[in-house]
Amino acid sequence: MRILIIEDEPQLARHVNVALHRHGHEATVHHDGASGLKAALTTPPDLIVLDVNLPTIDGFEVLARLRAAKCSVRVLMLTSRGEVGDRVRGLKAGADDYIPKPFAMEELVARIEALGRRSGAPVQAAALQVADLHMNVQQRRVLRSGEPISLSPREFDLLQVLMEEPGRYFARTELYDRVWQREHSYDSRTVEMFITRLRKKIDSEHPQPLIHNVRNVGYTIRADEAARDKP
Repeated sequence: MRILIIEDEPQLARHVNVALHRHGHEATVHHDGASGLKAALTTPPDLIVLDVNLPTIDGFEVLARLRAAKCSVRVLMLTSRGEVGDRVRGLKAGADDYIPKPFAMEELVARIEALGRRSGAPVQAAALQVADLHMNVQQRRVLRSGEPISLSPREFDLLQVLMEEPGRYFARTELYDRVWQREHSYDSRTVEMFITRLRKKIDSEHPQPLIHNVRNVGYTIRADEAARDKP
């Protein structure tokens, strides 16, 4: 992906730039809102990492001007502000994701790549399968080893997102966006609670767990032993 980093802290911008290049992306850096906005409108990138506290024009105003110009580039807001009000303001202004400082670089890269993979609503298959776990999407039925599993509508939707791309790690924010469609302000505990419920219903009575997580990266569903939870 071609990624534009608009961040006024030179050292942090350099670290993000290096991490993105290491993962095969092209990245350029601007250290103030005005020049970053001009660059984004002149040659729109695939994604923007946008700090809030910027000189000349702050990140909220940069985002507002991008959306006013009908620029649909995906934007991940990056800021030291962790308050719910600031997160909600950014999301309502048109940001696609929001991560407060300090953060793990692995999580930032994972969220950026998750945003890059989004290309509209996925095409739904009539049936999904991972190992001995079967899902009938149309009938909204789930079986494991032939035994029915009773799921709430939200649990079913969350499981469906995971089963549509087995082996892919989903950041909590993307799962929240896909399943809850931002009906409320983002709360990571909501995703964690529903993942716990799914694990109890799907994995607790079986020797081979299917739902896995990597700290600061996200959740996946897969059948092999390579996905054991990492500390």
